Amino acid sequence: MKAIALIVAAGRGHRTGHYLPKQYLELAGKSVLRRAIEAFVDHPGIDGIAVVINENDVNLYEKTIGHHILLPWIAGGEDRQQSVRKGLEALVGQSPDVVLIHDAARPFVSHDLITRCLTSLAGSEAVVPALKITDSLKEIDGDAVIGTVDRETIVAAQTPQCFAFSAILAAHRAFAGEQVTDDIALAELAGIAPKTVDGDVTNFKITTSEDVTKAVQYVTKKLTDIRIGQGFDVHAFALNRELWLGGVKIPHEKGLKGHSDADVALHALTDAILGAIGAGDIGTHFPPSDAQWQGARSDIFLAHAAELVREAGGIINNIDLTIICEAPKINPFRNDMRMQIAKILGIAEDRVSVKGTTTEKLGFAGRGEGIAAQAIATIRLPE
Repeated sequence: MKAIALIVAAGRGHRTGHYLPKQYLELAGKSVLRRAIEAFVDHPGIDGIAVVINENDVNLYEKTIGHHILLPWIAGGEDRQQSVRKGLEALVGQSPDVVLIHDAARPFVSHDLITRCLTSLAGSEAVVPALKITDSLKEIDGDAVIGTVDRETIVAAQTPQCFAFSAILAAHRAFAGEQVTDDIALAELAGIAPKTVDGDVTNFKITTSEDVTKAVQYVTKKLTDIRIGQGFDVHAFALNRELWLGGVKIPHEKGLKGHSDADVALHALTDAILGAIGAGDIGTHFPPSDAQWQGARSDIFLAHAAELVREAGGIINNIDLTIICEAPKINPFRNDMRMQIAKILGIAEDRVSVKGTTTEKLGFAGRGEGIAAQAIATIRLPE
């Protein structure tokens, strides 16, 4: 049974109050969409993943998927229903047996829920995860209660909603003009009797700013493995080289000698992060003997270390960087460095500390022969 997950991520999500569509908001280091994707990537019953996106979000999409290899993205329609239909049509060439249609705004779908859906679908054409209602339900007219609804016959539908591919494609084609709230409703119009499986309370949908806060709290409360890494690096001054420190080009009569751009500050930071997750050092990942790193910007090294933290399911809690030299003075460039480092790491600027100090003219730094940097990084990982 060939199963493809179709993740719908073409909406704008304005009700969160954020400037980005909600599927691209970061939840402790990973976007909402990426968390949804990774739930299916890691599931052995899923043979492929396709994402329906807004054509204006291509850059955001390509940045958010990281290293994951997915089916080509699909341009969405004017509303969710059109987006799903376009997604299904695009999958015809893949010849799937079943399709799991999932809202990107539900980033915490579990493997167990996906498995329940796939298992139940073996004997049905449509399956929907459903939650029983625990609150009493009242029918109202304005602010007046006019009746009580029997909650025993009511459930809350979630995604992924799972279907025999040919059946749901036919339903979307036949009822393209009908406005419905979800794909299960289309299946019902087509005469398909959906089955339910137990949903999951953690599989909630992000709609409002309160939901975003709830989602961040859900992620961070599980990051209880605290790691600390330390990095140290030294580079000698060299003529005819640009001086890069903390990702910022600094006006100075000399640059630093090195295989890459020799940004001693970012090198120390990279080693601190790699050390915190037990991933070796910068030379392990970017050997100076490799010609492709000749003159490379050190942003690449630091961004790679941050991506390894994300892949491990963790976040960078904070970093503390000290640059040691007699010249140039660090203070005039401190804020630019903090801003650039925060951007590379994808963390808030107030989690980045940059300090400058001297050795009171002692040693190689005191003699103006080079610059040293030391850094500490605190990482939070899941147990």
